[in-house]
Amino acid sequence: MKNRNRDKVSLKWIVILCIFSFALGTLFSNRIWDLPDSEDQIMPIRRRPGNLAAISDDCATDKDKEDLIGEFSKAHEAIESLDSSIAKLRMELPSTKNSRKIGNFENFSTIAVHPGSTETRKMTFMVIGINTAFSSRKRRDSVRETWMPRGKSLLQLEQEKGIVVRFMIGHSATSNSILDRAIDSEDSQHKDFLRLEHIEGYHELTAKTKAFFSTAVKKWDAEFYVKVDDDVHVNLGTLAATLARHRSRPRIYIGCMKSGPVIYQKNVKYHEPEYWKFGEEGNKYFRHATGQIYAISKDLAKYISINQPILHKFANEDVSLGAWFIGLEVEHIDDHNMCCGTPPQCEWKAQAGNVCVASFDWSCSGICKSVERIKDVHAKCGEDAATLWNALF
Repeated sequence: MKNRNRDKVSLKWIVILCIFSFALGTLFSNRIWDLPDSEDQIMPIRRRPGNLAAISDDCATDKDKEDLIGEFSKAHEAIESLDSSIAKLRMELPSTKNSRKIGNFENFSTIAVHPGSTETRKMTFMVIGINTAFSSRKRRDSVRETWMPRGKSLLQLEQEKGIVVRFMIGHSATSNSILDRAIDSEDSQHKDFLRLEHIEGYHELTAKTKAFFSTAVKKWDAEFYVKVDDDVHVNLGTLAATLARHRSRPRIYIGCMKSGPVIYQKNVKYHEPEYWKFGEEGNKYFRHATGQIYAISKDLAKYISINQPILHKFANEDVSLGAWFIGLEVEHIDDHNMCCGTPPQCEWKAQAGNVCVASFDWSCSGICKSVERIKDVHAKCGEDAATLWNALF
């Protein structure tokens, strides 16, 4: 009889332990399920409760109390180990997310991008900045009368084609001077200026270029950014089609590539005070796009915007731009359709069906006497009016 009572007591203990193990298994499995956010991390965790399930299944066997307690102890140790692993995974998650961005060109720089900026950028295809000066009102008007749309057409071009065209100019050394007020008045009439945080000056063109890219990148999220001088003729539709062919490439620097001599003589135009950095006297510059017109893709414009405080300025703007890119993974594209001569050269090409992107005179670094001649260039070398509006890109 006593033996039977002992068997009954043992059976009761087994039932109690089974219920207790089931409750613990449910509690711990719920606790583990709620911790991770990632499905990849949850898979190994979800397999562990199987150990607890195995213990439940064994409850129907004749294992004694010591074996059950031993299994519970092992399960508890496994759960503690899992808790420690989960904590480590949570700490590693932020660094894992950041590591995915390493291949992005934006992380090339160590300088923050416009901290605290909340301005919403407009997405567009390309932004064209026309370099101009306070004294160049007649040049601007000649551009407006030829290749640059005006008024509603300018706004329509931006909205329908994603092409933004603006005259870019800074400020005078004197705040609110008559020069600044004249530009403000002109802008209120045409609404085609991009004002830069830059003090205008002939020898400050490199700084102005940096200011342009920085300002444009803040304002527009474009695929390409173009700089052109106000004495150059441009066919916008042909330019857009040319850039569209390269839109799948991430870091594009396109223009008429050249390599002229480094001018070391003082008091000579284009003198380079830091000529010694380019090697011996008589050496040539590395290849770079001529400054009359060139285009760069989004990543390169961002690179300039981010790093502008530490980008070195040489005497010449086009040389400086080439220097900023020479050590990077940048694709240089030499397109001589962006530097056609004025008639008859661009005229012959247009008649042959190969319309030029841009035309100017090398001897004048632009169209010679552009105010008087740009209309003639436009008449002979300009693309058909429908080319721009019917273009698909």
